[in-house]
Amino acid sequence: MNFTKTTEQSSKYEHLEKMSLSDLLININNEDKTVPLAVEKALPQIEAVVATVVEKMRLGGRLFYIGAGTSGRLGIVDASECPPTFGVPFDLVNGIIAGGDKAIRRAVENAEDSTTQAWIDLQNENLGPNDVVIGIAASGTTPYVIEGLKKCNEHHIATACITCNEGSPLALTAKHPIVVVVGPEFVTGSSRMKAGTAQKLVLNMISTSSMIQLGKVKGNKMVDMQLSNDKLVDRGIKMIMGEIPVSYEEAGTLLKNHGSVRKAVDFYLAQ
Repeated sequence: MNFTKTTEQSSKYEHLEKMSLSDLLININNEDKTVPLAVEKALPQIEAVVATVVEKMRLGGRLFYIGAGTSGRLGIVDASECPPTFGVPFDLVNGIIAGGDKAIRRAVENAEDSTTQAWIDLQNENLGPNDVVIGIAASGTTPYVIEGLKKCNEHHIATACITCNEGSPLALTAKHPIVVVVGPEFVTGSSRMKAGTAQKLVLNMISTSSMIQLGKVKGNKMVDMQLSNDKLVDRGIKMIMGEIPVSYEEAGTLLKNHGSVRKAVDFYLAQ
């Protein structure tokens, strides 16, 4: 299959080792500035994916990210932040990386080249017909991700992807592809840079907009967030004070008794 793998094209900058530190930082920053514009072009594709995720979650489904290396780690980061931010169950949004949890810290040799392991990993999570699987791969050629989505397609499970190469095997496999073409990297082939940034932005959009659509945000506040540290407790108390006429101490008591900003405010207003 012939397609242009722009993520592997040569950097437009030469002799990086001869640049001053200032020039290195300026040029990296200039390249990074182009990423949001590339994401903007993919907004219709992102909207289609979010609509699918919300539809399936309302039917009791879950969201899975699968990836290898940087892409897999980004999926895990996004998934792990959903429960504390939105108060959702830990298994609603899931990140799976080729090579298993040990690959989060260190590369696992040849893990991304497996054509069977992704489906095994997904089956271990009791994948069901209302779930959505999003494959993440900057190159769009990672066997672990592509073959995982193919098996999902065979079992009529909704699939999407985030990749940075138009016409890649992954983009052609996913039912709902998101393709963000960021072009060559500052360091040739280092897709943890612009491509990784693009993937992080898209993941933020998918999870955040899905949770808002599902009612996990009120106004602009994370009213269902988990109160896992003093900073978040203080934030929750101030949220309550912004919604109802109570003192800091009263808001703190309400929050302690009811466990979330939403429940505390609802209890007060129901009196």
